[in-house]
Amino acid sequence: MKIVIIGGTGLIGSKTADRLRKQGHEVIAAAPNTGVNTITGEGLAEALAGASVVIDLANSPSFEDKAVLEFFETSGRNLMAAEKAAGVKHHIALSIVGVDRLPDSGYMRAKVAQEKIIRESGVPYTIVHSTQFMEFLSGIAQSGTIGDTVHLSPAYVQPIASDDVADNMAAVATVAPINGVMEISGPERVRLNELVARHLKAMGDARKVEADPEARYFGAKLEDGSLVSDNNPRLGRITFEQWFATAARK
Repeated sequence: MKIVIIGGTGLIGSKTADRLRKQGHEVIAAAPNTGVNTITGEGLAEALAGASVVIDLANSPSFEDKAVLEFFETSGRNLMAAEKAAGVKHHIALSIVGVDRLPDSGYMRAKVAQEKIIRESGVPYTIVHSTQFMEFLSGIAQSGTIGDTVHLSPAYVQPIASDDVADNMAAVATVAPINGVMEISGPERVRLNELVARHLKAMGDARKVEADPEARYFGAKLEDGSLVSDNNPRLGRITFEQWFATAARK
């Protein structure tokens, strides 16, 4: 099949592309730096010509509330219209476990808007809800840092390694659309503050992590169930320790 990956040069996109090429598929890694822009529409029709599957892994360059909403709405509308014109048979989008439970987060609201556009497009689809990537732990620590202390919610997370995400995205690309949501998750459920403390200690980072139930996670207050799935998610195989031993040191 011809498979187009929007955001195909990024972390998940490049790994997914590699897996699908090894299976013998024709893969187009579409991104502004390869001449395909879902905001302006540049190169979109040409990239989608003859494509059976599109995997949307694009992300907003800005997380500011207004900018991120405009990105996902504009990109989503342009992409779905181009897919419908090209006769794409399966649209796959990567989203977030708990996306509809955190309306105080502008990023989450933007992803909800993106999903609505997909559902209403008429293109057969699968939306993959993923828990947080292990690769984001350093950024999460930074977002909660004040001085030498990291203030983070003690809510549960179940982070997943990017290799496990890519495995799942490649698998979904080769099966029929479900016209619904499937969820993927890491193998270990742990409190956010405890996991980040483990990560910082492993990195040799002296910052102290404090559990703060009022601490915001990118604008949203978390409850224990906000970012985890109890809906029989597909579990990844890579533990935090396994991930840290390899990917975190690359």
